Amino acid sequence: MIETRKLFTMSVEVETPLQMIGATPVGERRIAKITGGTFEGSELKGRILPGGGDWLLLRADGVLKLDVRATLETDDGTLIYMTYRGYRHGPAAVMERLDKGIKVDPSEYYFRVTSFFETVGEKYSRLNRTIAVGKGHRLKSGPVYEIYQIL
Repeated sequence: MIETRKLFTMSVEVETPLQMIGATPVGERRIAKITGGTFEGSELKGRILPGGGDWLLLRADGVLKLDVRATLETDDGTLIYMTYRGYRHGPAAVMERLDKGIKVDPSEYYFRVTSFFETVGEKYSRLNRTIAVGKGHRLKSGPVYEIYQIL
């Protein structure tokens, strides 16, 4: 059995409306610009700096593919580069409610990510060797993730 330990809860704020690139040969491309946010766990907390983004791809099968890059700043000033990829999908009616900003119970859809980190901060250097996974849900302001380290 795979063991995990919670790293933090992360609330991401994104600019609306999303930047719509449109239908490409591989799906509908959208870009969500990160405007801020917060993260907090027992050993790690701080804010998400503006400037990151999610290069979303809505595939023909209805799966939303996430490709995110963000900069975290811990409460002691250390910068951490975080990347994560994942999928969000569910019944069409549920996804339509999410797209309209309507609150949807997270149990009604699948929203998972895998995360990697880079930092020069000695205090957080273990993150450079960590694979993390997360479970997300969507609020009107942006996604919220529970991020867990794979032990």
